[in-house]
Amino acid sequence: MGVVEDLVRAREAYERREWVAAYEGLSDPATGELRADDFVRLGTAAYLLGRPNDCIQAMQRAYHLALASGDVLGAVRCAFWLAMVLLARGEAAVGGGWVARAQRHLDDVPEDVVERGYVLVHVMFRHIFSDDLATARGMAQEITGYGQRFLDPDLLGMGLCSQGRIMLYLGEVREGLALLDEAMVGVAAGELTPIFSGQIYCSMIEACQEIGDFDRAARWTAALTTWCEEQPGLVSFTGQCAVHRGQIMRSRGAYDEALVEFDLSVERYLQEQTPGPAGVAMVERGDVLRLRGDLAGAEAAYERASGFGCEPQPGLALLWLARGRTAAAVAAVRRLLGEATDPVHRSRLLPAAVEVLCAADLADEAAPLSLELLDIADTFGCTAVTARAEQASALLALRSGRPGDSLGRMRRARSLWEGLGAPYDVARCRLLVGRCLLALGDDDSARSELTAALHAFHELGAAPAADEALGLLQPHAPGGLTVREVEVLRLVASGLTNSEIAAALVLSEKTVARHLSNIFTKLGVTSRTAAAAFAFEHRLA
Repeated sequence: MGVVEDLVRAREAYERREWVAAYEGLSDPATGELRADDFVRLGTAAYLLGRPNDCIQAMQRAYHLALASGDVLGAVRCAFWLAMVLLARGEAAVGGGWVARAQRHLDDVPEDVVERGYVLVHVMFRHIFSDDLATARGMAQEITGYGQRFLDPDLLGMGLCSQGRIMLYLGEVREGLALLDEAMVGVAAGELTPIFSGQIYCSMIEACQEIGDFDRAARWTAALTTWCEEQPGLVSFTGQCAVHRGQIMRSRGAYDEALVEFDLSVERYLQEQTPGPAGVAMVERGDVLRLRGDLAGAEAAYERASGFGCEPQPGLALLWLARGRTAAAVAAVRRLLGEATDPVHRSRLLPAAVEVLCAADLADEAAPLSLELLDIADTFGCTAVTARAEQASALLALRSGRPGDSLGRMRRARSLWEGLGAPYDVARCRLLVGRCLLALGDDDSARSELTAALHAFHELGAAPAADEALGLLQPHAPGGLTVREVEVLRLVASGLTNSEIAAALVLSEKTVARHLSNIFTKLGVTSRTAAAAFAFEHRLA
């Protein structure tokens, strides 16, 4: 009687999504003889706890037990799960073998059954990965049909989600998002099983990130975080959830917090033995470090991303540009432009390509790319893509000697970024507005914009951009102050002590004191209060 009770408790724990208790109970020899469906429960719990080897062993046991009892369709389901786990681990040959085995079993089943829809999921992804989106789209519609016909929430959600993602890549963004939203209805209502729920959550958020729909991404990331926290011991999907949280934090300028999330993501992916996706986290980490001026750290992160099989572009091209390797950056973006054909991937590449080509004085080559990005933005209808398109077009106009045309677009881009709460992008636009104003001879207005940008970059810890803003301010700084002296004076005006200034600028207190002495001499003042007053009067603080 005790063995039966233990097994019942393990099954109940599974239904309550208490994965640790379910796993321990079902894997305890004292639990007694398990049925095929118990091994499926054990395999599912093992998968969710980040134990893929245990999952495979349990599902194989479930498969053989189902087959031995004549439950062919149950065996097909087990083969489906085995293929999913193995393919996710990069074991394409073995995973494909299980798909083929499931198809062979179905050849002996004359009637239409829901299991055909499950096997079709793997076939669909095979076409997606080979860029045969038209065929994959038809299969996604079939999968949706199976879900509707057999009242199967998992297949319905997967079919809708897959149709939506494919439509995004085909340029049908609004229609694709509508299908993704429909898929999320079932997920949010708790109608789907845990693994399908996690997959669709992550797919939805990834899609939102790809097209720059930050509002949707933030809402669903918060929902995914809650979903993960409600399942004690959950490991699967927590790596991707951490990536998405980090992406949201990065967009909001919380760089330290974002780096913590990216590190957590890598840890979780490695724990569940799926290192491939960890490359995305390392690319994101590299992008943050590049913005902060840690170019060596960024390069190391990009190299690690490459080691995980993820190409760290276009961030690496921008890193090369920052290091003065302009020819290498140009070669990279030209190659990438030849490879990226769908509008989703091009929308993420084109802003960097325009920046690199403009820096290389190749404005004529950048011009059609800027127009393409504007067209994509019109199609997508997503604020972030529109802001990137306006910003790229403004940069091109500025580099082409049309600061007046650039000014209006740059201000529109800044307004859009402000609405999204993206402080780095807002500051970047203010810096470029300052450049436009300088080119138009409005030095006082330029100084105001550049000073505001400088303050924002300092708060964010974006050292390269702060140095760029200082470099533009230096020729226009009153009193003959140098770039560093303006920086010190700004902090004095903020009320910081010498030791605090030294910590902020990574200088010694002796160096800060010397700068302060030079400032007093140049300005003809004898106190910090007078120096601060000068800074406020000349809008340096």
